[in-house]
Amino acid sequence: MRFSLHQLRVFAAVARLLSYTRAAEELHLTQPAVFTQVKQLEESLGQPLLERLGKQLFLTDAGRETLATAHETLNALERLEMRLADLQGLKRGRLRLAIVTTAESLIPRLLGAFCQQYPGIDATLTVANRETLLSRLADNIDDLVVLGAPPEHIDVVATAFADNPLVVVARHDHPLANSRAIALTRIAEESLILREAGSGTRLAAERLFAEHGLEPRVRLELGSNEAVKQAVAGGLGLTLLSAHTLALEGESGLLRVLDVEGLPLLRQWYVAYLRGKHLSVVAEAFLDFLLAGQRR
Repeated sequence: MRFSLHQLRVFAAVARLLSYTRAAEELHLTQPAVFTQVKQLEESLGQPLLERLGKQLFLTDAGRETLATAHETLNALERLEMRLADLQGLKRGRLRLAIVTTAESLIPRLLGAFCQQYPGIDATLTVANRETLLSRLADNIDDLVVLGAPPEHIDVVATAFADNPLVVVARHDHPLANSRAIALTRIAEESLILREAGSGTRLAAERLFAEHGLEPRVRLELGSNEAVKQAVAGGLGLTLLSAHTLALEGESGLLRVLDVEGLPLLRQWYVAYLRGKHLSVVAEAFLDFLLAGQRR
């Protein structure tokens, strides 16, 4: 019986997501490569681990037993890696970080500065929507997770480390672009382009309008900040986004932050991990790095 740790990791991802395609996306592999790894593991074990009924994948009894063993093995290796990293301090180590898409204009720069300070650190950065991020957080896949609001139904340690202001954004030549002290009621009358339901930005926008008794006119729902910005630049409407998503736009860009009464809405970025989780020395160092930036 011969199989590799890589095959176990691939199988564990497929078993958790019940999808070869989604596992391939998460692991940054091709779908055929993921399928091949699982088939080779099944051949080594001599039993099918997954079965397809219609369009849905299911674990077989052998698959469930293998998954339990895979978790035990991979968790033991993770603990070993953390102990070895602790012994070596910050000379070497690995950091697995996951962030919501809205934070991709902020965190990579901070991570780059951290890795320059500690060049022996290998970092993996996963960018995902809030729903996927919460699933990864619950499954304890990453060392640390960065998101716009702590989860309500997962027991985590969540610490605010930076401001995350929400602003209204328009195309530069929109009729409201040069107006001052625009009422939120006026914004609610405009066609709005918002992130998908369930995203942190969408939740904050909905809460803002609800607190003022307003029902916004949502024209489009899009799954990424870049798509939202492109739609606004195309003149399809206004949006509410984190100011961090505009960091590279510059004053001469196609987009303009509107002067709206009561805005920007000041929120916070949070770094989170499961309560009771033992952080590696690398994860603790990056957490300290983020909090030190808040104190500066």
